[in-house]
Amino acid sequence: MISMALRWLVLVSFIILTVGGNVLVCLAVGLSRRLWRIANCFVVSLAVTDLLLGLVVLPFSASVELRSGKWPLGGTACNIYISLDVMLCTASILTLLAISADRYLAISAPLSYGRRITGPRVTLAMIAIWALSLAVSFVPIHLGWNTADYRVQHSDWGMGDEEAEGRYCQFEWNNNYVLIYAFGSFYLPLLLMCGMYLCIFRVAREQVQRIRAATPSFARTASTAAIAREHKATVTLAAVLGAFIICWFPYFTYFACMGIKEKTNPPNTLHSVVLWLGYFNSALNPILYPAFNRDFRKAYGELLCCRGASRRKLQLSQKSVQKRLLFINRKEVSQKSKEHVDAVKKETEMRNLNGHDKNGVPDEPR
Repeated sequence: MISMALRWLVLVSFIILTVGGNVLVCLAVGLSRRLWRIANCFVVSLAVTDLLLGLVVLPFSASVELRSGKWPLGGTACNIYISLDVMLCTASILTLLAISADRYLAISAPLSYGRRITGPRVTLAMIAIWALSLAVSFVPIHLGWNTADYRVQHSDWGMGDEEAEGRYCQFEWNNNYVLIYAFGSFYLPLLLMCGMYLCIFRVAREQVQRIRAATPSFARTASTAAIAREHKATVTLAAVLGAFIICWFPYFTYFACMGIKEKTNPPNTLHSVVLWLGYFNSALNPILYPAFNRDFRKAYGELLCCRGASRRKLQLSQKSVQKRLLFINRKEVSQKSKEHVDAVKKETEMRNLNGHDKNGVPDEPR
């Protein structure tokens, strides 16, 4: 009883963390003008994908986990749930790949980045990601490509049939199709991400070396800052890539090995661990990807401390006060300058009048 309550508490906390973190990313980008950039479209797309995973898939996954794999809603609903799970996880991985490609282009070719990464191209990339994720999830499952006999899984289920032997709501990976799916949706993106992040790291090191070469020997501060940037880039890339590998590599490796067997394995502890470890990447994404950005950290702070509205009102009031003071100062300056001009004119007229009196009026005889 205690273990069940503890599992329930952990799963609910995990779902709340996933949903809350990704909602925070969406609000940060929507409310902060500093984050209104094309590159952040991929970050928002990733947050929306992980948010949908937390709202649509994770509650059912937690229910299946607590019920030891039993599914009371029938085979059709089970296939839809599994298809949504596969689609959103695939979309999350492909969006991570798109973010890696965006950062690679931004660092390796910064001068041509603005011409390459445009709004229509980013929109087209996101549409392609969702279309590909939809194709590799709903189509194979509802056509039976993933089963040993190539029949649609769970097609003979009815409502309330979960007590029968072998009725487990899980993705069946029982033929060679799973190897193609695992390679195309994880191992190939992983290789591409490793290659791009390696190139990013090399370019960053080359830039640091150029800065060091151009820095005079007496300028120690610039060299120290360059070393700090190099260290930060190393830590960032290691954290992002390491989290992706730790979360998803056990999942795809385990299911690829299980998929070679032509037998449906009932859910066990290892199955649950690798499944929820993959889900954990959706909770880490709001922390890892935006949190290394200073503008995101500021937006997070404003949202969490509820200071965004008050700061904006304070900034507006300060701007209005500054404008009023500037108007008053300009008015005073113009008035003083006008008085000064009038005084100069009067003084000039008096001098001219005195000179005219001396030159044009004869002196009285003595």
